[in-house]
Amino acid sequence: MDVQWQKFEPLLPAHGKPGGQWADHRAVVNGVLYRAGTGLLRPDLPERYGPWQTVYERHCR
Repeated sequence: MDVQWQKFEPLLPAHGKPGGQWADHRAVVNGVLYRAGTGLLRPDLPERYGPWQTVYERHCR
């Protein structure tokens, strides 16, 4: 999985809005994939993927 991530990571932005930072890309992408694969409702997302709002917003993008 690390080899796949190394190919994918350079495609993601380095920083968020001015003064802000993106949440951990790997955790959030895994959260998006988990949510898409399970059909899970937003607030029920396991904590290891970060805040459900962050995962939802990135999924929408």
